[in-house]
Amino acid sequence: MADNSKEDFLQLVKRVGAFLTVKFSNLFRHLDSRSVGAIAGLAFAVVFTWRLLRTPSGPQRRQPKRQAPTTSNSGVSSHESVNASSSGVSDPSEDSRTQNVIDEFFQPVKPTLGQIVRQRLSEGRKVTCRLLGVILEESSPEELQKQATVRSSVLEVLLEITKFCDLYLMERVLDDESEKKVLTALEDAGVFTSGGLVKDKVLFCSTENGRTSFVRQLEPDWHIDSNPEIITQLARFIKYQLHISPVKLERPASNVFTATSLEQFFGCV
Repeated sequence: MADNSKEDFLQLVKRVGAFLTVKFSNLFRHLDSRSVGAIAGLAFAVVFTWRLLRTPSGPQRRQPKRQAPTTSNSGVSSHESVNASSSGVSDPSEDSRTQNVIDEFFQPVKPTLGQIVRQRLSEGRKVTCRLLGVILEESSPEELQKQATVRSSVLEVLLEITKFCDLYLMERVLDDESEKKVLTALEDAGVFTSGGLVKDKVLFCSTENGRTSFVRQLEPDWHIDSNPEIITQLARFIKYQLHISPVKLERPASNVFTATSLEQFFGCV
């Protein structure tokens, strides 16, 4: 009977664990880091309580000593004493299986990319970002006169940012044809259909100072750029900045972060 009860308990824990895992995984997609921490604390409390309940409530009463058995009943008495001594001892293998089920159920949930984006951006809601060297493969306005190519590795992160933030893309171009090539590349990549970005939020200028003016007028929570001079100029005015470069600034301001790529900053590489 004890074996059947433990098996039933294990099956119940597995079924409840599988059901709650699915429910929690769907719920965690919409939770911030504080809510996830609260649920993790609750899970710890449940496990701690379960372990306390599993502990024997008190010492077992000692059995009174019996008189020495006769020779004819020695075999029966020995068998009874073995059963009596083993009845109060749990099976280590079953305890291990139960613990494995509990550990499997309470494994930490891996955060989604959307949760990582919100956390890394410190809940900032407005972002400005240059195109060359960050979103596009090309690194100069002269290259845009020939072609514009969206980096495939950055697309997933870019789309997540557009879902959560008010995103503005901007770049210096040399002619109208370059503007058309950039907009076509973004449209072909699905940025305007899958994300929350519209063409009116892709801004073009003819000088680097023009991009600086765009950023100051929009007053974003974050600005992302690959030009160290613009990063330095805007450090006093913008809350946070991300400098995309393989080389760090010599003396960056405390509100300036550096990453080799946008996807590397969000842990996607």
